[in-house]
Amino acid sequence: MTIMLIDDDDALRQMLHQAFELEEMDIVVESDATSALKRINGDYSGIVITDVRMPAMDGLTLFKKIQAIDSEIPVILMTGHGDIPMVIEAMRAGVFDFVTKPFSPDVLIASARRAQDLRALVLENRALRAAADAIDHDNILIGETPAMIKLRSTIRQLAQTDIDVLVQGETGTGKELVAVLLHRRGARRGKRFVTVNCAAIQPGFGEAELLGHAQGALAQYRWGQTGFIELSDGGTLFLDEIGSLPLATQGILLRVLEEREVRPIGSNEAKSLNLRVVAATNVDLAVAVKDGHLREDLYYRLNPIHLTIPPLRDRRADIPLLFSHFLNDASQQFRKDIPDLTRDVHAQLSQHHWPGNVRELRSYAQRVLLGLENEDSAEHPDAVLALPERVAQFEAALMRQALTKSGGDIQHALEQLGIPRNTFYDKLKRYDIQPSSFRR
Repeated sequence: MTIMLIDDDDALRQMLHQAFELEEMDIVVESDATSALKRINGDYSGIVITDVRMPAMDGLTLFKKIQAIDSEIPVILMTGHGDIPMVIEAMRAGVFDFVTKPFSPDVLIASARRAQDLRALVLENRALRAAADAIDHDNILIGETPAMIKLRSTIRQLAQTDIDVLVQGETGTGKELVAVLLHRRGARRGKRFVTVNCAAIQPGFGEAELLGHAQGALAQYRWGQTGFIELSDGGTLFLDEIGSLPLATQGILLRVLEEREVRPIGSNEAKSLNLRVVAATNVDLAVAVKDGHLREDLYYRLNPIHLTIPPLRDRRADIPLLFSHFLNDASQQFRKDIPDLTRDVHAQLSQHHWPGNVRELRSYAQRVLLGLENEDSAEHPDAVLALPERVAQFEAALMRQALTKSGGDIQHALEQLGIPRNTFYDKLKRYDIQPSSFRR
């Protein structure tokens, strides 16, 4: 994600440019606000860092002009004057952060990373809204079996209410899509849709990530941070794979959901919340409660309305319709004509179990379009997997093996695998691996 840096001090601009490049952060620099403003339009996907005191156009004026283009572009202001009234005015106007010179480059880099995270969330939400618009138009929740007709009807009804919903379905059935539709078709349309990957919440850090924290409240964080729950105020909070949330964090979440208010760590002020909660799971939460992996009170709090998405094998009549849709999508995406379908492809559609559900079917349609299917794919299931899928299977197997050896201990598994923590959690979500299921 691009960072645009504007400062008329040549030496400072060059020093900061080098500091950001050393952090492998994509940065462009400008010496004046007028030139920088020409680069910013409605499609700009980055953040802006600007000095306040500049000739011709100062940083506050530039900020206001950026807001007129896109009010959700994070802007960080730099000043050497420590003007407190200016700080207050800027913060009230919506400036993301304010850094007083002289400062360490690390301080500005840390602020920029937080701004990038916020911008990524904004862009993700916009993409989701755009996808939801397309979904509404093209009826992407495809299927003419009774179960799917009923599911679409129920979603339309529930979208008009504000009740919390629990969505249950196997991996790849489209749980997040259902959550997006509930959000997009209701009164919260256009507000934030915040996704929390519960499997990635680390024990001991869940409170900070969900509630946020005031500046100086936590030794490991220099700056304050807004939590996921507060970010969703006014919109929808989507708790993905809720059954993977650490037990210690479940109590924190329960209290917030019951009181509908959040108190960031280190803050004396509780903030009232207006949000809708949609939780999703690919496991039976009643069993999770029985096994001691989920609090019973949280289960009942999350489950006033229960939606179940049927697996693809239980609605096989929808498979040709879905496959045709995905094949057309792949044709447009890769700009390639749809090939004639072989008997082996038809056999695969009618005979395969589809454990990965709709997600697996979409991938299969893409491989068919690209000609990556062998003629004997129906008789030899491994032949339908292209190299990336085989690598993915190998990665997933190694991760499960490491978690088995460590008894579900994340730190020990990381040491075995030798990969960064963020990469590890990304792959957990991608391969739908639940560390809690490996705990002894």
